[in-house]
Amino acid sequence: MIIVYAIAALGLIGLIFGLLLAMAARFFAVQTDPLIESIKEALPGANCGACGYAGCSNFAEAVAAGEVKANACIPGGNETAQTIAGLLGQEAGDASQPLATVFCIGDCYKASDRYIYDGVQDCTVASDFVGGFKSCASGCLGLGNCVRVCMFSAIRLGEHGLPVVDHDQCTGCGLCLTACPRRIIQILPKGKEGHLVLCSSHERGKSVSAACEVGCIACKACVKACPQEAIEMVDNLAVINLEKCDDCGECVLKCKPGTIHRRDKIPSEADALAFAVVKAAESA
Repeated sequence: MIIVYAIAALGLIGLIFGLLLAMAARFFAVQTDPLIESIKEALPGANCGACGYAGCSNFAEAVAAGEVKANACIPGGNETAQTIAGLLGQEAGDASQPLATVFCIGDCYKASDRYIYDGVQDCTVASDFVGGFKSCASGCLGLGNCVRVCMFSAIRLGEHGLPVVDHDQCTGCGLCLTACPRRIIQILPKGKEGHLVLCSSHERGKSVSAACEVGCIACKACVKACPQEAIEMVDNLAVINLEKCDDCGECVLKCKPGTIHRRDKIPSEADALAFAVVKAAESA
């Protein structure tokens, strides 16, 4: 009989707690907006923060409240924007995805080092240590901060010591931009049109030449050669206006260090290796 009483007592206790939990679930339930849930389902779920919100849930709430546009999710692109706009009964607008671009081609073959760095493999730490080990104070340190923060596996560190962006995987979220202590990564609209000055140094020409073989030396030859007047000098660095650039290529022909390249022909690891072979042959 003791066992029967014990089982009955446990059953009664369980029933009471079950009723209490049911009542708590009913009275303390948080009502969710079906629209917010639908918007969340349409999002990539990366919680990358590129939209300016802490995560996809916060972004969905902001969209439902009308605080942000339907096309503000950068990783989602046009497809996500169209879906969200359909839920809201709005026009999606332009949601073209941007692309991370590394404005430095001073790889391990072309840019010199001031000293041998054997410390923490972190760009910020290395940059804070007496200004970094690269002779160019604005050049890529190649320690992979941008690679580690990329949630989409769109950046890898090449054997030539520079980050390589996978154009198909990149969503333009901007995490790599903020992770780079030297700010040599920019987020540009996707596209093959236009040329870029792939350098971030604002030093004078002589200093740049001493540190890197492919840095902008501020000679202004590209500025004078551009028939569209799409290039201007900004603090010793040539900058190309992509809206004016018509891909004529005159600037490339006049650029002595070879700093200017078409957007779809940014130097690769193979180019870096070929350069190294040529330099080795010249030295021999």
